[in-house]
Order: sequence, then structure tokens, then C-alpha cells
Amino acid sequence: MLREKRLELELKNFKKDFLESIKNRPLQIITHFDTDGITSGAIMIKALKRLDKAFNIRIVKNLTREIIQELPKDKVTLFLDLASGSLEELGKSGIEKIFIVDHHQVTEKIPDNVKIVNPELWEKEKISGAGMTYLFCKEIDSKNKESAKLAVIGTIGDCLEKELDSINHGILEDSEIKRKKGLMIYPATRPINRVLEYSSDPYIPGVTGNYKGITELLREAGLTPEGGKYKSIIELDEKESRNLITGILLRNPEIKNKELLGELFLIKFYNKLEDARELSAKINACSRNGNSDVALRFCLEDSKAKKEAESIHVKYKQQLLSGIKYAQEEAEKINGKGYLILNAKDKIKDTIIGTVTSILSHSPKYDQETIIIGMAYDKEKLKISGRSVGRKGRNIREVLSNSVVQFNAEVGGHEFAAGATINKEYEEEFITALKKTLDLEVVKI
Repeated sequence: MLREKRLELELKNFKKDFLESIKNRPLQIITHFDTDGITSGAIMIKALKRLDKAFNIRIVKNLTREIIQELPKDKVTLFLDLASGSLEELGKSGIEKIFIVDHHQVTEKIPDNVKIVNPELWEKEKISGAGMTYLFCKEIDSKNKESAKLAVIGTIGDCLEKELDSINHGILEDSEIKRKKGLMIYPATRPINRVLEYSSDPYIPGVTGNYKGITELLREAGLTPEGGKYKSIIELDEKESRNLITGILLRNPEIKNKELLGELFLIKFYNKLEDARELSAKINACSRNGNSDVALRFCLEDSKAKKEAESIHVKYKQQLLSGIKYAQEEAEKINGKGYLILNAKDKIKDTIIGTVTSILSHSPKYDQETIIIGMAYDKEKLKISGRSVGRKGRNIREVLSNSVVQFNAEVGGHEFAAGATINKEYEEEFITALKKTLDLEVVKI
């Protein structure tokens, strides 16, 4: 209760300062390019349109020093789902008024030109950037409750669906979402044969990407097409679900039964009931394919964006499957005590390496608390993504910070999911520094 009162007070004060600052000054919004950032941007856009306030929005992959330096100084600047790790640079930016709505770790002193609302400042509370943006916009005007479903999509996009009840703050009630227990293979609203074709989490050997294998699995489970079409997951009865789970476990014994069953979140989107995980995946695919504008318009339910997003998503899923197969079968790996370093170089796209690393971190093949670090080339840069198996154990952000300090790199993210970018020329030196840091951490433990 005290926690919610603190958040309510912080949001009220933040709202007052923000609305006062944008009265007679232009506004620019900078948001992150992942699902959480895109949904945050869409929520804010809807709120600003209701205020009849003009603005421009920019979507960035990383908030670099160069981006901060080139931002106009005369505009009020609002950061969504990022900037908590760039406070020192923002203090030197020359921008007079900066507002930040975020949920990432804060490790630097807050400068005088920055107002920030972030639960990390007073309590380590698991809430997404979209969730924070939604609560802020709801504080501005209760009519912004219509954006609650976007906050849920952003939360799921940030892998916080298991925390939805504990971080609720009324978001679930406002979203009018339908919840149902079922198989955790998405989308739950599409024919099961199409779902299995692109299943990457979990990855099913001999089935994922294999038409013959899909047909065989479904036949074993007693599932046949009706009128030329297979049932969707939400249409399966208890026996059909049980048979399908058995078939999947036989093909991948490393998967645990409890990991295949969970709660589905169904959202009305484009006037149709959709699986929130699928919506999140489409938004993510668009951004990581370089089409953040399509992702944003998709969130705003623009009719033209729907077909574009679906086409991009199909291509992205194919790239992701190739990336997972490469990571599992061919990629250069360094195994240590409590960690795995995967160096994909130019074999996996830099925009996908984070997703591949995340999928690997959900594999029962790795022990809880194992740190998985994925790396891929981005032109002359090296993209680094870290994930913790079971979201437990050592602070990955600290591990990366300690490893890249000599390369003058910036680290962003959370305790159990973080990333960094360095110049590619430091690849071998970074791997040496990373191994040293990880091995030292083991000694400390």
C-alpha cells in the first residue's frame, strides 16, 4: 500500500512539472525500439493527441552519446523506456528540460535539468516501461485508460508476464483482457500447425520449421484438420492438449511439463481477439527489421500497418529460426562455470542476437542462474546481449559494466537482462575481459 502511495505521489508531481513545461514549448519524444519502448510511445502519442499537443517522436536502438549531443536544446525532451543509464551525459547535454519515464537501473546522480519517474529509485519493483508510461498518462487524464492493453503488450514484450499480477496497479482491470490457461506456444488464436512451424520458444526438434514433422506430431496427438483447417490452441480440449504436450516432451525431453502450460492473455486488437505474445512479437519484429514506424502505426491500429507488420513478422520468424539453429549447432561457444559466451559474429543479425540469447536462457539445458552472453556484428560495432537463466543470480548489468569499462562503452538494461555495444576491433580483448569478470564473480560467490 505504501509502495502504491509513493508511486502515486511521484506521478502527480511529475505530471505537474511536465504539463507546465510543455505549455509554451515544443516537445520531442525519444523512445526505445523494442516492444516495450514502441508501446510506450504509442501510449504517449494517444495521450498527447487528447491534449491537442504537437510533438515529434524519434525511435532509437541505443541512446548513444552522439544522439544526445545532436538533440535540439530548445525543446522539452521526454525519454520513454530509456535514459536512466545516461544521466551524466544528459546533464552535460545543454537541454534545459528533460523528463524520463523509465524502469531500468539508475546508477548515476540525477542532474538538475532532469526530472525522472522510475520505481528503481525507491523500490526494486518489476514494472515495464509501457506500464510506467501508462500510469503516467492515466494520471494526466483517466480517459487514457483505453491504452491499458498496450501497457500489457509492452509488459509481455519485456518478459514480465509472470509479474503482471504483482505489478498490476489496476492495469489488468483497465485493459479488459481475457485470461485463459493453456499451452504456452503462441499465437494461441491461430491454427496449431502454423504455430508449431515457427515455434522457437520452445524449440521442438524435428517439428519447428518441418512440415512433415508437424503433421506427424499432430497425427500422434489425434488432431486432424476440420474443413481443411486445424484447431487453435484455445480451441483444444483437455485430452488434445495433454496428447500434444506428450508429443512435444518426447521430442524435446529437456522441456519441463510445467513450462508448457501457463496463462494466456487475449486482447481485442483490430476488432479481433489476439494473443498478446503474438502482438508483442510482431511489434518487436518490425523494429528489429528497421521498420519502427510500422511497429508504432501497428500499435495505433492503423489499417495499412497491419499487413506490413504481418509480412515483416513472417520474414523475421524465418531469420530467428535460422539464428537459433546456428546458435545451437554451429556457433563458437565458450563454456565456463556458470556462464556461456556465444560469439555469432556475422552469422546472426545484431537485431536478433538479443532474442536468440533470451530464447536460449529459457532452455532447461542450462542451470538456473547461468549467465548467457550473445554477441553479433553490427557493421563496425559489436552488439552484446546478456541474459540470466531463471532471471536469478548475478547482476548482468554489473558484469557487462565491469567488462566494457576500458572500451568506453555504454551499458543498458536490467539486473537479469542487459546489453552493450563496443567497437568491433575490441572483440578479442572484450572476450578476455568478460571471462575474467565472470570467473572473478564465481570466486566471489
